[in-house]
Amino acid sequence: MRGFRTVLVEQHDLAWGTSSRSSRLIHGGLRYLEEGDLRLVFEASRERWTLLRIAPHLVRPMPFTFPVHRGDRVPLWKLAAGVWLYEILALFRNVRRPSILGKRGLLRSEPMLRERGLIGGARYFDAQCDDARLVVATIRSAMSHGALVANYTAVESLEMPGGAVRGAHLVDRLTGEKGLLQAAVVINATGPWSDRIRRLEDPSAAPLLRLTKGAHVMVPRARVGHHDAITMTSPLDGRVMFILPWGEFSYIGTTDTDSGESPDEVGTRAEDVVYLLRSANACFPNAHLGPDDVVATWAGLRPLLAQPGTAGASHVSREHLISAGPGGMLSIVGGKLTTYRSMAAEMMQRAAEVLHRTHGRPRVPQPPTDEEPLPGGETADLEAFRQPGLDLGLSPDTVDHLLRHYGTEAAAVCNMAREDRTLLQALDPSHPAIEAEVVHITRRELPQRVEDLLTRRLHLYYETTDHGAAAAARVAELMGRELGWDGETVTREARRYRDGLSGVAQASAGFRVPG
Repeated sequence: MRGFRTVLVEQHDLAWGTSSRSSRLIHGGLRYLEEGDLRLVFEASRERWTLLRIAPHLVRPMPFTFPVHRGDRVPLWKLAAGVWLYEILALFRNVRRPSILGKRGLLRSEPMLRERGLIGGARYFDAQCDDARLVVATIRSAMSHGALVANYTAVESLEMPGGAVRGAHLVDRLTGEKGLLQAAVVINATGPWSDRIRRLEDPSAAPLLRLTKGAHVMVPRARVGHHDAITMTSPLDGRVMFILPWGEFSYIGTTDTDSGESPDEVGTRAEDVVYLLRSANACFPNAHLGPDDVVATWAGLRPLLAQPGTAGASHVSREHLISAGPGGMLSIVGGKLTTYRSMAAEMMQRAAEVLHRTHGRPRVPQPPTDEEPLPGGETADLEAFRQPGLDLGLSPDTVDHLLRHYGTEAAAVCNMAREDRTLLQALDPSHPAIEAEVVHITRRELPQRVEDLLTRRLHLYYETTDHGAAAAARVAELMGRELGWDGETVTREARRYRDGLSGVAQASAGFRVPG
């Protein structure tokens, strides 16, 4: 948007790593008030307000209930003070004001909460997002302004004539083709891979990251019986965690433990599942959640900024840092999903200064990234876009699904189905997604494999009992038509997806949850 010629390369699929394995929250970070990090809470609250405006279909307000039981680490008076300070730092620009509830009021709104020892609690508002689709929408916005984007394209080494970083040697991980991409400024924004990329520039570079793992489990929502999102302190270790609604499901998260796992192989372990289910059962004792209730799991690595002397992983700041290496590569580390836009603006201001100083590029004003809607986010009032889907004979659930995923672009999906009514067919009988979405996504959202579409674009992996296995063949066929795959490639890509599910099933076998 500044007029710079820009290329983005990603070694996996878009949002393959941490950005599709989050708690799916856009929030000020109520718990950061305990750390005294008021500046971060203020920035995050501002960015929450911004994202609710520019991506209202992907970032949605959500009420949170925070119960307090006798003996909890956070007493009720402290919580009450916190939620009002939270509101003040948001400049009172929230959906609704918070409220402090007594025991009776809390049980009226959340009757399945543990009653024994319950004192009261608070109700406040934050926002939930579709993290992977938010990444894709942001990248598509960049593409509409001229950015070139290639996923499954990895950096093998840096181009460093005279010791200055002036590009990267790339490999296409799908074809094996290699090439050199030259650039005046190279930016390393690779999350948990950041230190690895920094060492391509300077093998002796000291690490900037402290990697902590966040794991989540998804269960049927009816088993828990909650209405709002639930913020709670785990009785096992006192850390703040969430039970969050997601349609017919709830997901519980997150862990926050130091991890030495490779970001290429991070996964949810049995002890993570045990911790999350036991914590949820303590808050909702009638849930009796066990391993057989787990529909799906996910885990990612937080690329937190290392802070010497900080003890527990949960106390590590979510601030970010921009650093320049000896060859001039700019790296950004730390931060959180909520503040991604402001982090990007800061990084691009730094890059613009480098281009002005070293290449004489004129200074340009910061573009209005806080005002321009992301694709599909032109309006929050989507009622006018509901009727076309109903006129096609789609169920209300499917129409709602289209509006949540695509916003105003739901009209394009419906137009495609109107032209080819075979595309009105559901991908899975238990899921609202339809075949027209596969064509729409393949044309606009850069999926290269069946996994990209079923896991990160449509979420059938998380939201169906077979993790999308039954839909894989049809998805591969529809993608193949758009991408020019031959019959052998279609078969291979569907099989690759199903084989990946077999590996997941083997890895998750043997979970046990003590009573």
